Amino acid sequence: MAKFSNPLRKVWAEGRTAVNGWLAVPSVISAEAMAVAGWDVITVDLQHGTADYSDLLALLPVIEKSGAASMVRVPWVDEAPIMRALDAGAMGIIAPMIETAADAERFASACLYPPDGRRSSGPIRARLAFGADYQPSANREIVTLAMIETRSAVDELEAILKVPGLTGVYIGPSDLGSAFGHGPGFDRSEPEVLELIEHIRRTTAEAGLMCCLHCGAPDYARGAAERGMNLVTISSDARFIEAGAMESVKAFRRTA
Repeated sequence: MAKFSNPLRKVWAEGRTAVNGWLAVPSVISAEAMAVAGWDVITVDLQHGTADYSDLLALLPVIEKSGAASMVRVPWVDEAPIMRALDAGAMGIIAPMIETAADAERFASACLYPPDGRRSSGPIRARLAFGADYQPSANREIVTLAMIETRSAVDELEAILKVPGLTGVYIGPSDLGSAFGHGPGFDRSEPEVLELIEHIRRTTAEAGLMCCLHCGAPDYARGAAERGMNLVTISSDARFIEAGAMESVKAFRRTA
């Protein structure tokens, strides 16, 4: 069996922006349909998506088979779901609502084995998926992304970025926009929110870490990549189904 390595880190080492698919639906069939698209990364959303841990065990092998890196957005900054997702074989973790350096330290520590962190040893499926090399390589290969999506997180950004073991940040534009009085939404156009996003990106780059952004549309994601984002997410499986179904019905009714 090949040594454990994270395809996302390979994309970044090549100087490319990674494109991330998003799974909100706990279906192996929809995951397989997403996987054939050629994403660099596919994330299972356990925060606002409808999957649970048993679903995760079925979805991760589908992602691995596609050659994409697998990530999981956990429900909260809590050691138990973080460690369980990693033990299941997730190659990266996105942690929501990181607001302070203490939050980031708790998150990063849960992802890393001692002496770098305090992740408990028990990679029940990861060992089977990636072989005996998994544990010696895990601290080097696992990706840890702290979500920046509140006023407190923006205020504490420089301190958060200094936390050892953090790979980078993942901007949640919907909550970020709401936090600054602009309401929810992905592809922001408000000057204040655009300035905040650029401030986060620039500060993260200066710290030598990766900056990621959740987007709704491909054109917006391409623009974000051109402005220096290291990873862009485009929509989600649920939204693709919704948009495709609506367009098909509209097209039928236009021609009827």
